[in-house]
Amino acid sequence: MTANSGAPLIEMRHIDKAFGPVRALAGVDFHLGAGEILGLVGDNSAGKSTLMKVLTGAYRRDGGEILVAGEPVDFASPRDSRERGIEMIYQDFALCGNMDVGQNIFLGRWPRRLGLFVDRNRMYGDAARVLDRLKVDVNSVHAKVESLSGGRQQSVAIARALSFEPKVVIFDEPTANLSVMATAKLLETMAELKRQGVSQVIISHRLTDIFEVGDRVMVLKRGVNAGERLIKATTEKDVLELIVAGAA
Repeated sequence: MTANSGAPLIEMRHIDKAFGPVRALAGVDFHLGAGEILGLVGDNSAGKSTLMKVLTGAYRRDGGEILVAGEPVDFASPRDSRERGIEMIYQDFALCGNMDVGQNIFLGRWPRRLGLFVDRNRMYGDAARVLDRLKVDVNSVHAKVESLSGGRQQSVAIARALSFEPKVVIFDEPTANLSVMATAKLLETMAELKRQGVSQVIISHRLTDIFEVGDRVMVLKRGVNAGERLIKATTEKDVLELIVAGAA
């Protein structure tokens, strides 16, 4: 059951993943619709991040299959998943604090003039346009990232992901270290991305955030599916019961 009609944009079927003797995922099913916001929840050993790292190619699955727009895929690295429009933003943002906003957004792929020189006008212009698409203000694209607040640093990380024109953005505990004001701004950004048709997965322990912007919530428990619910047809209490009891 999804919040969107039609075939899923992303589908994972019977995913298995083990680390030595520890079975992290056992036959997990997952689907995500176009323009849908899905909350992925569970306790610390549930397998949430592992499942998303399998989706992005950071981990190789041991069994099961992944389909993007109905087509089977086999991602050997995050570069492979990026080429199919999937981006993951980690909790630490993975930014270079001693570089400025524009440099971070296009890190490793700065536009060039004559194939030799960094085209700074184009880089900063493109960076400003991506930030404008997010409707966020980071003061200046020339500001050093280390001078920014946690919320603005996260906006830079999101802008970098959006610069690849993704169809799916995965957030790993996005509000864990943010202030109340920064959290509210991030949720506004997620709602804006949804209006632009970007599908999103929110890995989070904060159900309040998921209920604020989400369409559906999926629960994992000890590496298996424990249930899923449409946000409009459930309560935080019901979801907490799934997390604790693991009843489908």
